[in-house]
Amino acid sequence: MSKRDYYEVLGLSRGASDSEIKKAYRKLAKKYHPDLCPGDKEAEAKFKEISEAYEVLSDSTKKARYDQFGHAGVDSNFSGAGSGQYGAGGFGVDLEDIIDKMFGEGGGFSGFSGFGGARRSNAPRRGQNTFASITISFFEACKGTHKEVNVQKMDRCDSCGGTGASPGSAPSKCPNCGGTGQVRTQQRTPFGIMTSATTCPRCGGKGQVISNPCSSCHGTGRKSKSKKISVNIPAGIDDGQTLVVSGEGNVGSNGGPYGDLNIAITVRPDPLFKRHGFDILCDIPITYAQAVSGAELVVPTIDGKVKYNIPEGTQPGTTFRLKGKGVSRLHSHSRGDMLITTIIEVPRNLNEKQRKLIKEFDNSLDEKNYHKRKGFFDRIKDMFN
Repeated sequence: MSKRDYYEVLGLSRGASDSEIKKAYRKLAKKYHPDLCPGDKEAEAKFKEISEAYEVLSDSTKKARYDQFGHAGVDSNFSGAGSGQYGAGGFGVDLEDIIDKMFGEGGGFSGFSGFGGARRSNAPRRGQNTFASITISFFEACKGTHKEVNVQKMDRCDSCGGTGASPGSAPSKCPNCGGTGQVRTQQRTPFGIMTSATTCPRCGGKGQVISNPCSSCHGTGRKSKSKKISVNIPAGIDDGQTLVVSGEGNVGSNGGPYGDLNIAITVRPDPLFKRHGFDILCDIPITYAQAVSGAELVVPTIDGKVKYNIPEGTQPGTTFRLKGKGVSRLHSHSRGDMLITTIIEVPRNLNEKQRKLIKEFDNSLDEKNYHKRKGFFDRIKDMFN
């Protein structure tokens, strides 16, 4: 019986690209795979045929010979195509990928829906993380501090030490699975004998059974506990950030490690300072005279008061930078800066003498800038005429 054209077998036209060949093969392989069509001889024959076609067309050298000479160009070099064997050597790498996905690393068949072997329930597992929150002041966030936080967590039972068995007894190996936590069954297939693994129904996959459960934890080996934990809050932490304390979460199972404690940080606003990244912002009120003549200011910082000279003629809203007076950068010795912005205070409730002096001062400025001011008011007058 003559063989069908390989392109026809895969439902392709000559000149199909590598990606089209691979896509067509995967689609047909899943449809006619013997494990998905047990006992179907026709499906088995089709699977063999499409695998043979793919083995040739996926190889650039064999494909070139086939395109030129047909079946005769590849018969002498084709391995396993006509032997009726389902070995991976005759089907190429992609079939091995499918088989690996179907049977998992351990050889246990899991079907296309699972793609992998059964997970061992008695393997060590890390405990879940726990969560808490702490509120600190602006200064504590800038400088760092120590706090204590009360957390509720799952920990080992003190009565049984985490075994789940009552004091004086111990868990025993599950007789059903021999302590593996899995029950294995074998099935003969065209690929040989395949082993599948399922969770042991008696021990639930733990590999152990407890005849005398601990009365304190009811055999779980875990109890909810309240614990006070000392926390080191680093300098530079900001509002809304989360601090992770390793190993202070829930206890793991089957000897697995503890989870972590995640602490949400809230920073109370400060009435004087504001934060922008690692810089600190602060508004400094100055008098009209200080702005005009310049002055030495006493500026509050998170390290205490410092002196700073502003020049004469300082305008309202001018910002000055104090280097290194900001927030400490996390896990670093460097710091941001402090930005002070001048706010002019307009005096109120002046007495007659003070008003007279202000007017005289203003008049002197008017005389100095008469032509500039006159031109400005003339333009305004023209706008309303």
